[in-house]
This record gives sequence, structure tokens and C-alpha cells, in this order.
Amino acid sequence: MKEQIEQIENTSIKEITDVQNLKELQDIKVKYLGKKGELTTLLKEMGKLSAEERPVIGKLVNEVRDLLEEKFTEKEKELERKALEQRLQTENIDVTEPSKKIKLGSIHPITQIIKEVEEIFLGMGYKISDGPEVEKTYYVFDQLNTPLDHPARDIQDTFYITDNIILRSQTSSVQIREMENSKPPIKMICPGAVYRSDTVDATHSPVFHQVEGLVVDKNISMTDLKGTLEMFAKKCLGENTKIRFRPHHFPYTEPSAEADVSCFVCGGKGCHVCKGEGWIELLGCGMVHPNVLRNCGIDPEEYSGFAFGFGVERIAMAKFGIEDMRLLFENDVRFLKQF
Repeated sequence: MKEQIEQIENTSIKEITDVQNLKELQDIKVKYLGKKGELTTLLKEMGKLSAEERPVIGKLVNEVRDLLEEKFTEKEKELERKALEQRLQTENIDVTEPSKKIKLGSIHPITQIIKEVEEIFLGMGYKISDGPEVEKTYYVFDQLNTPLDHPARDIQDTFYITDNIILRSQTSSVQIREMENSKPPIKMICPGAVYRSDTVDATHSPVFHQVEGLVVDKNISMTDLKGTLEMFAKKCLGENTKIRFRPHHFPYTEPSAEADVSCFVCGGKGCHVCKGEGWIELLGCGMVHPNVLRNCGIDPEEYSGFAFGFGVERIAMAKFGIEDMRLLFENDVRFLKQF
């Protein structure tokens, strides 16, 4: 895979250097960095690598991607300058006319958090997986050890299209697809939109975003889970962030826990952000239930694993001090331009 990455780097840089117009430059960018681009495709294949190779290859891919982004930006400015020079030679311009103010956009805070989380876990050797948002109950509930009478399967909580097809209520369905189609070791995260029949208010929305993670290998324990989440919390929320587990119940993990992080505003002393408690609820997690492993054809006597999941909006609200989730979806430029 290293040779493929180097080949992509050399070929793409030559194409960028030789390109003559902005349309061709955009086509080249899509070819290499687009959603189905050659470099993006390689990222999705990292699951085939060994645990030792993934961090090395992940770092190399990120370096090449950053280099190409820089080359594309430089070439775009160069082509725009040449186009302007050509226009100046062919058009009559009234230099006394006031220029139009250029309004620059910014990356949406939800997208910012997703990209940051992806970078953190790619650095730990994880791969990024994706799956359908219109999903079968088989993947969302059945394979996740969720019984038919569980409240989450109720029509009041979940958007049903047919009796067996729903708008996914969690990205755990991607984990099931991964376990069914891959052999351990598995190390992945799955960011994406999810849907639940919630009333819109300051802390709830019928559509929001999750990042779920899964590790399956031999001798995986609760200490591995806590160490991973501590590393993530420090990278995402600050080096002084602490984490604690509280017992909980999820049908697809056993034991299960809710994980809290120390308030990064007050350092755990108590403030308006953490409501005086010093801790902020962050995510749910636990050891993958043996029934889930068994459902996916993985022997729980030989393999174990952990899983975790959190809402992206919750991270964004905590990190940016946002008190009303609705602000993230209303597309108010006055709000978004802060980011």
C-alpha cells in the first residue's frame, strides 16, 4: 500500500503541475481527494492491514493528503491569477468602481468535530467505515441483541418505512456489517447521521450525528476501552481532561457504562456548563456482548471487543459552549460565522 500511496503522490503532483484551467484542476482534485477518490479509497482499505501497519500507513496518507491540498490551493491561485491577467488584457475595466466585498464561509461546527474525531482515531490506527442510513431492523436491532419488546424498537422512538426497514437510529448497524464481512482484528469508527422520533428542543433533534467505535481482537478488556477513551478525551477536549465510568445497561454490551469527562471549562470545580457537577456526560460504551459476536460469526471464547458511541452535537455543544442544539441546524449565518 505504501507503493500505491507514493505512486498517487507522484502522479497527482505531475497532473496538478501540468493542468491549464480551473475545471480540469477540480476534476483532478475529485479524482484523488473526492469521496470516491483514489486516496480516499485507500483509507477505506486500511482494515486489511496489520495492527502495526495501520498507524504508519494512516500517517503517510494524511501527509500526502495535506501535501496535495497545499498543491491544489497553490495551483488554484496561480490559475486564477492568470485568468485575471487575461481578462485585464481583453476587457475594459472601470478602476473607479468600488469592489465587491468577498464573504468567506467556514466549516460547520458539526463537520469540524467529525473531522477532528476522524483524525484522532486514524492516528490510533482505526479505519473509517460507512453504511446506509435507510437500514434493515436486522442490522439495527436483531444482530445487536435487542429484543422485540425493547422500547427502542417502538414506533414512538424509531422512524419506520416498512415493518423491517427504518431510518437507522444508531450507527451500530455499520459495526454489524463490519463484523459480518471482516475477520478480527477489527478496529474502526463509523460517523454518520441517525434518526429518532424526538421532539425538537434545546437538547434533542429528530436527526443528529453519531460516531461509534468498535475493536474486536484477542484479549481485549475494559482497561483497553478506558485507555482508548482517555486518549480520545485528552486529544479532543484538552490534556487535563479526566474520564470516569458509571454502570449502565445496553443490550449489545456487557458490562456497559456511561462515560463522563471532567468539565473542561472549570476543570471539575463546577460551573454553568457542567451545571455545578464538575462532570459532563459524554458517551455510552462497554464490552461487546457475546451474543453480538456470536450473531456475526465470531467466537466469543476466542475473541472479545469493546464498543462506544457518542453524539457529535453533544461534543460540539460542550466544546464550543453552545446551549441550544437547534442553533446547529438553523443555518443562521450570524451564528455559523463564529466558527
